[in-house]
Amino acid sequence: MPAPTRVPARSGMIAAKTSSGSIVKFSDQLTKSVTDVAQIIEQHKGMIDSIQEIALELTTSIGTLHTLTVKYARTANGILDVLLPILRNLPIIPKNVMQMLVTLEATTQKIIDNEVSTSKTITDVQSGLRTGDVNKIKGHAGQLQTVTRTLTSMLPK
Repeated sequence: MPAPTRVPARSGMIAAKTSSGSIVKFSDQLTKSVTDVAQIIEQHKGMIDSIQEIALELTTSIGTLHTLTVKYARTANGILDVLLPILRNLPIIPKNVMQMLVTLEATTQKIIDNEVSTSKTITDVQSGLRTGDVNKIKGHAGQLQTVTRTLTSMLPK
């Protein structure tokens, strides 16, 4: 079998001449694609790094806000656990005030109940952002959406 001869192809790729005609090598196409991707990443390196830094700061801020929220939710919940049984027996407390206090207690309890999963999600995302571990970040997009929905549902209407 005769050895193939190389002839130039379009896009700077090398085509090999075979008995059935010229072909463009897959390896040449892949090399060009990888080179293009590397150039794109290099061109946008600053923006990618800035997004990572901002995401890290945002998760740090959210973590701090979460810690603060849980702290005050525990305090409010503790107070309400003592007050609600007493207030329920007082006829001078209007029903709408009582309902507001019951709703407040339920909201603080939701915050407390979600503390562990929310803390884990924030910690894992921060760790993934610090180490560049995409797998730690990827798995938590849905969990962050759940946290957002939970918080949104607690907002006054």
